[in-house]
Amino acid sequence: MKILSIENLSISFGQNDKLVEAVKCLNLDLNQGEILGIVGESGSGKSVTAMSITRLLSSSAQYVSGRIQYFNEDKTIELLSIKENELQGIRGRAISIIFQEPMSSLNPLLTCGDQVAEGLLAHKLLPRNEVKDKVLFWFSKVGIQEPNRVYQSFPHQLSGGQLQRVLIALALCCKPKIVIADEPTTALDVGIQKKILDLLLELKKEFNLSIIFISHDLGVIQYLCDRVVVMRHGSKVEESETSEVFINPKQNYTKGLIYSRPSIKYKLRRLPTVTDFEKNPDYKNWKDDINLINSTEQDRKNIELCQAKILIDVNNLKIEFIQSRNWFGKITKKIVAIQQASFKIHEGEVLGLVGESGSGKSSLGKGILGLTQISSGSVIYKGIELTKLSNKEWRPLRKELQIVFQDPYSSLNPRKNIYSAITEPMIVHQIYSNEKERKEKAVDLLETVGLKSEHLQRYPHQFSGGQRQRICIARALALNPRFIVCDESVSALDVSVQAQVLNLLVELKSKFGLSLLFITHDLSVVNFIADRIIVLQNGTIKEEGYPYQIINNPKSEYTKSLINSLI
Repeated sequence: MKILSIENLSISFGQNDKLVEAVKCLNLDLNQGEILGIVGESGSGKSVTAMSITRLLSSSAQYVSGRIQYFNEDKTIELLSIKENELQGIRGRAISIIFQEPMSSLNPLLTCGDQVAEGLLAHKLLPRNEVKDKVLFWFSKVGIQEPNRVYQSFPHQLSGGQLQRVLIALALCCKPKIVIADEPTTALDVGIQKKILDLLLELKKEFNLSIIFISHDLGVIQYLCDRVVVMRHGSKVEESETSEVFINPKQNYTKGLIYSRPSIKYKLRRLPTVTDFEKNPDYKNWKDDINLINSTEQDRKNIELCQAKILIDVNNLKIEFIQSRNWFGKITKKIVAIQQASFKIHEGEVLGLVGESGSGKSSLGKGILGLTQISSGSVIYKGIELTKLSNKEWRPLRKELQIVFQDPYSSLNPRKNIYSAITEPMIVHQIYSNEKERKEKAVDLLETVGLKSEHLQRYPHQFSGGQRQRICIARALALNPRFIVCDESVSALDVSVQAQVLNLLVELKSKFGLSLLFITHDLSVVNFIADRIIVLQNGTIKEEGYPYQIINNPKSEYTKSLINSLI
């Protein structure tokens, strides 16, 4: 039985003659007790469609055509035509939303308990003196271990997984009929992601929820959803039962999304992309003998790796952060981020560093580059002890040791165009003598990462997430580095864009002889790109080995749990 119907929906943004079509003549239905997956790349219209259901789009949105109907028992409600005060009674009460980013969705000035209580009070579902007990009930229901502590905590005091559970409690506390989940697990570790997905399945069964689950990850969609709608450029590309889509995808775009995702079962030289399938409709042999790396070849590569020179030697590295001081400034409590870490990185090697959030991965990467203070231990780069260098002594080495951060938008200055972003490091390190040479190098770098020379005068907001990450990689390459730390540099990208960036890094490693420390929480990604893997938990190295060793024969229970959490 249908509970929601979208008919011939078209939505544009802008004004007058500068309209951009975000959704085009879309038709879809949601059934009672069903989980409907909407999948597609960034800009495909997924979130616009979902936000239009409760009319949460910005004032620049124009509903060009169509209607959205909510079926409440024997009553049909036209969501696009009812008055705002009527819609307020539906938002959160009948139709609720779990947003993607909890830190930006929650008010930093209010406790988590007060924010969930606010929804119950707004809809006048309980007397004020009973609200706290109901909030604590829902915190327990969504798997929060210390509901009283979380009730009194502000958002910045909780982990990403805890915050996402708070958002789920906020979305469910009024017992809605429909829940819209807008990429709620995209930035979470694989372990936490699986727990959240399992929680949604349990809640759907218990309360007979109808869920619209938005994602760019077809692995998540396959695990969770009953039916799938594939969107691209605002239009529906394909729709079918979930099992049918994965067994027999009809559209080349859908095939590209499915097969561009790295696998933990095999190791490829190059990931297939959406473009591959679109350029060649008969593109079927992406996993042939040429592209598939077998165990014999891996063994040969491992022998070559052992014979390569050591570029970076990390010995007994310890990193601590001060948590509190007394009135006199004396340190009273420290947090140990990295505990006695020792490992080597060879020339031309990609060393994968995996672990959950809070395991110390980013602290370790920044510690090697001198961006975080080291408590003890040593980092030796080409015979130079980096931990003992002054800022002045560090400066000439900065061009050889670079980093690509996770969020490409916050890594680029929004007030500077791409030309300035790429050439500024060249000017600082005085690599090229004049502007002409710097511009030629900038153009060459952009073309190397798959962009065009005309992009130089554009600003970061004019690019997609994948393009911005390519620009950050181009900027890191501008100084001809020997070593790059890639800190979760593909974790927030669409699977199709992720495949392009991973392929690019493999090509650049081969072309320039780069060494990489590739930080991620996804073992399937690290299986594709890494020559060796280190597993980190709570600042301690749990195990180290080649990808096939770690994945096929993990020694630690922690590594086994990471592998079992993969979806």
